[in-house]
Amino acid sequence: MATIQFKGKEIVRNHHLTVPYHELVPDGGKSLTKKVSLNDNLIIHGDNLLALKALLPSYAGKVKCIYIDPPYNIGNEKWAYNDNVNSPMMKEWLGKVVDKDDLTRHDKWLCMMMPRLKLLRELLCDDGAIFISIDDNEQHRLRFLTDDVFGEENFITNIIWQKKYAAASDARFFSDNHDFVVVYAKNKAITEKLGGWVRNLLPRTEKQNALYKYDNKDGKGLWRPDNLTVKTYSKEYDYPIINPTTNREYFPTKGRCWATNKDTMTKWIDERRVFFGKDGKGAPQLKRYLGEVQEGIVPLTIWTYDEVGHTDGARKELKEIFADEKLPFDNPKPTGLIKRIIQIATDQESIVFDSFAGSGTTAQATLALNQEDGGNRKFVLAECEDYAEQITAERVRRVIRGVKNAKDENLQKGLGGSFSYYELGKPIDAERILKGKDLPTFAEMARYVFYTATGGQFNDKKINEKTGLVGESKEYQVYLLYKPDMEYLKSTALTLERAEALGKFSGKKRLVFGPAKYLDQEHLERLHIDFAQLPFEIYLKQ
Repeated sequence: MATIQFKGKEIVRNHHLTVPYHELVPDGGKSLTKKVSLNDNLIIHGDNLLALKALLPSYAGKVKCIYIDPPYNIGNEKWAYNDNVNSPMMKEWLGKVVDKDDLTRHDKWLCMMMPRLKLLRELLCDDGAIFISIDDNEQHRLRFLTDDVFGEENFITNIIWQKKYAAASDARFFSDNHDFVVVYAKNKAITEKLGGWVRNLLPRTEKQNALYKYDNKDGKGLWRPDNLTVKTYSKEYDYPIINPTTNREYFPTKGRCWATNKDTMTKWIDERRVFFGKDGKGAPQLKRYLGEVQEGIVPLTIWTYDEVGHTDGARKELKEIFADEKLPFDNPKPTGLIKRIIQIATDQESIVFDSFAGSGTTAQATLALNQEDGGNRKFVLAECEDYAEQITAERVRRVIRGVKNAKDENLQKGLGGSFSYYELGKPIDAERILKGKDLPTFAEMARYVFYTATGGQFNDKKINEKTGLVGESKEYQVYLLYKPDMEYLKSTALTLERAEALGKFSGKKRLVFGPAKYLDQEHLERLHIDFAQLPFEIYLKQ
């Protein structure tokens, strides 16, 4: 497989592993919910690389659909490389705005994207997929990079989105009227039985429903006549079909049968789904739509602005929500575009993730689709810019409560829902714990040790501070002896009394994290305990 090479690749290849976990600090005042929780819809303010790592304990392997709209790197977006990588060359890059004259701008962009894509892949469930908006400037480099991270075999498609409805008359060469949405699965399904990502069919519109009445009799509409019989024989499907015009009986050819049972066939004939020729006097055939089935429509790789919206409409959409407030977005994405992605990639209970959240379109699209189909999808957004609360979160507040001047009736009334707002806190690392600086809460330390030790999903509802139980993996019950108090940490150890208080052996080994232990190996083995001393023996056991 061909690979892409760029400055810093070997340095950032494993950078995501060295990124420290950070606390996620709830901010009830900026949230819109009765109870702030990591199980709610989420908006995280902070560097998105750090946010991705901080979310791993709760969301690794749980996200069904990721949509990201990273900088297109065209030279006027004023983004800067800010990852704290241990490299003299990359430290020189820190904080410097990437413009058109920067000869390393493509290298910087790739170095920024690689660790984020690796963490995003960890967040995806096995049947999840990622959708990435991009243009011609970095599209070919992105493809090589995502081949590297996700595997070339997991490439799904490269969607063309018509983002403008009019030509740019001042274009020097060609009018740039489209962007791309690059799609990769975590595991591409060969068949549904083998698992992996499988796309949904799109719902039909009212216009398409009208066309689906099969009224066109000449065989030249959106459908074509097709064989009404199948090879797999079933006696139940072997019966005469009567032409309603001539009353002539037709039977399937020998060894074959009709495609459905008698009751359904009668319904198909009543719906004019069965074609008896232009004059109505021929043998029965099935009207089969091109790219369309009764259940929905197979998604195409070209999405037009009248189907999913355009950038001008997206700007008007934002203006509708924020009135005359000036917003820092030149080319926002329309809600219809993200909603189309969510329709294709999720079920009604899925988690949708966006780590370049911008104005919060992904949240609005998720809530709008939930209202339309009764779904319970959840969104998780991460935004590093200072406008995360004033624009990203504020947009979500307004669409939840209702936008009076909105043309859309549902948006006028409000889409409903809630969200919890979090700030990135201090890093959870050994040095800070040893020095007693900014000790994390019990819940944050529990998230950290559980995920790091087991690689499994953490559920804060399983926490029991009294017993120290923080969760169970396939192999372990995980316990934590900890309080954010240096005196407690200096004076607390796993004793025989504490070990016996863990209760009866359930068949799973007990993995206990604590500052110290006063038990020998013989007692630990008898009580089925593995002990890990904080903070150094936090290790991976999968």
